[in-house]
Amino acid sequence: MITAAQKYQNNQVTTATPGELTLMLFNGAIKFVKQARAALAEKQWEKSNQSNLRVQDIISELIITLDRSYPIAEQLMTMYDYMNRRLIEANIHKDDTILDEVEGLFVQFRDTWKEAILLSKQKA
Repeated sequence: MITAAQKYQNNQVTTATPGELTLMLFNGAIKFVKQARAALAEKQWEKSNQSNLRVQDIISELIITLDRSYPIAEQLMTMYDYMNRRLIEANIHKDDTILDEVEGLFVQFRDTWKEAILLSKQKA
């Protein structure tokens, strides 16, 4: 049975613009990094691993959806690859400082992306 919250979330995703979907991915990544760090602090290795893998899945989606016709795409690809490698390191070494670094990068991406959406709406 689908709950009201699930219906709302599904509707939010199906009606979102590509820019809003990217913003949702950044927010999701931040949420799962926080969950991975919290589980790590509690020594819940499997839970931390699962959250870390969710972040890696989001990075894969961000890579797949990159529009490579723009020059910045290669720079983003390099950053996403770096972040993915750091997540693997954090998972192997159980290192929350690496998770802090990755979360900080996602926060910067999210904030910049949010500002770009607002600016594009103002120009429309």
